[in-house]
Amino acid sequence: MLMFDRKNKDLRRMEGKKLNIDTVMTVLCFVLLIIVAICPVGMIVYNACWDTTTNTLDLAMFKEVLLQKENIGAMKNTIVIGFMTTLIATLIGVFFAWLLGRSDIPMKGTMRWLFKIPFMIPPFLGAMAWDIMFSARGGYVNRWFMSTFGLEKPPFNVNTVIGIIIVEAIYMFPFVYNQVVAALERMDPTLEESARIAGAKQMYVITRITLPLVVPAISSGMLLVLITSLANYGIPSMLGFSAKIYTLPTRITERMEAANGSFIGIRQATILSILLIIVVGIALIMQNRLLNVGRYDIIKGKSMRPTLIKLRKAKYPLLIFSMLFLVIVVLAPLAMIIITSFLKAYGLPIRLENFSLKNYHEIFFRNNTVATAAKNSLFLGFSAGFICLFLGVMLSFVIYKVKPKGRGLLEFMAVLPYSLPGTVLAIGCILAWSGAFKINLYNTIWIILIAYAARYLSYTLKSCSASLQQVHPSLEEASRMCGASRLQSLTDVTMPLIKPAMISSFFLVFLPAMRELTTSVLLVGPKSKTLGVTIYQYRAGGHISTASALAVVTIAIIMICNAVIGQIVKDRKGI
Repeated sequence: MLMFDRKNKDLRRMEGKKLNIDTVMTVLCFVLLIIVAICPVGMIVYNACWDTTTNTLDLAMFKEVLLQKENIGAMKNTIVIGFMTTLIATLIGVFFAWLLGRSDIPMKGTMRWLFKIPFMIPPFLGAMAWDIMFSARGGYVNRWFMSTFGLEKPPFNVNTVIGIIIVEAIYMFPFVYNQVVAALERMDPTLEESARIAGAKQMYVITRITLPLVVPAISSGMLLVLITSLANYGIPSMLGFSAKIYTLPTRITERMEAANGSFIGIRQATILSILLIIVVGIALIMQNRLLNVGRYDIIKGKSMRPTLIKLRKAKYPLLIFSMLFLVIVVLAPLAMIIITSFLKAYGLPIRLENFSLKNYHEIFFRNNTVATAAKNSLFLGFSAGFICLFLGVMLSFVIYKVKPKGRGLLEFMAVLPYSLPGTVLAIGCILAWSGAFKINLYNTIWIILIAYAARYLSYTLKSCSASLQQVHPSLEEASRMCGASRLQSLTDVTMPLIKPAMISSFFLVFLPAMRELTTSVLLVGPKSKTLGVTIYQYRAGGHISTASALAVVTIAIIMICNAVIGQIVKDRKGI
């Protein structure tokens, strides 16, 4: 690598001392990241600590905001929901990872496919489905139990802290499952076989050998769930607002809406934002500490296939339990959204005479707001995808090929916005791009686009960087020796080799942008509504059947795009 760096310098010297493409790209990366990432974060800190009306440093409001009863309750709910969600999601994820990764349970292909569905359904739509089924006031499942068994009170109530925890765990346990099942399938089988030869029983092998060896994978998935839960807005807002249950993300949004442009209200929201950043930051530090404590050697150089554990008499009871679990937590909510979308009005009994295409006719032909929202979401999805793709490729090239001084800072600035909760990033964009720098993008689609580009840039950076590092330096070096410029080598040699990763990373931005709610809810204007926000507003306004119809269309688009991604990733070849 040192020899390649020396040859790179020699090639640049041969091209002359004029400004070269490496310098241009490096400077451009720093400028764009300062605009996209640093300005919003800096404005949050500035407005939280500085009173612009008196132009003085003011920390007194910190104490006032932090000691408010409502904010203390929101912080308590955030921590309780975050940690309990993490515990439950980890238990579910590890159990199913072991069951599908190491046992001989039948129908593994079907179950693996079902586990992908929670990733494809936006969590706030899942929360809406659970609210339709189990809300205390009018949930269809509660009404069925009350009418069938003559109950005076509904047996379930999802509009509670426990309800929020359960729904979040359902849509976040795949984070743990995916991490752990991959580690279990790559594990060296001789470790467990040696224990069995020595006379260890099956349960002893699982608890003392198998699980300890996948602790890094469990820790990684577990803390990803924790960070996601702490910053989640959609599920607590869908299930908690009616019961006046607030978390820090929903409290921040409530403060911004209540502020109605007042500086005091905005400062309160920025202070809560910093508090949320601190909570998430502590979780990130915990993640790094846990992942750095102890290394486990579970993968060997040779090809291997871990021994499958025979379930014997437990095989079919576990199969029935697993399928019931997946039907209840994955298929039932999806089916409920589809059924509700065909009802003439929410609350009508689920009978054939109450079904119609009225809601679909409404969203496709009668409501201009829906058409505008769909156009906005498609525009934002494609635009954010292309912008992140361009920046991600350029950043990965600068960081891993050009290797300038400060490349670590570049990577930090690119990843920083994704580590922030969506509501916090939205507030930063409002403060930065509502006239602070003589540029006012508030209530326009462009401020949403900037927020999306900042939030999802790390997706394309990580994907393209992994592929770019597989391109051997000798390929570009040969091109340069044949007379090609740096730019020609990049466009004619490097980019064609990482094309599959580029296409895949584009869709990895397009998909979440199409369903995004947490960041958009504070940024949308009258003409810049997105699909996620429109569904949310329909539901908040009581038009639940119409919201369900729009949710079905959105999920269908996401599933189609996910299938495209699957084919692209499946067909990728190693470089």
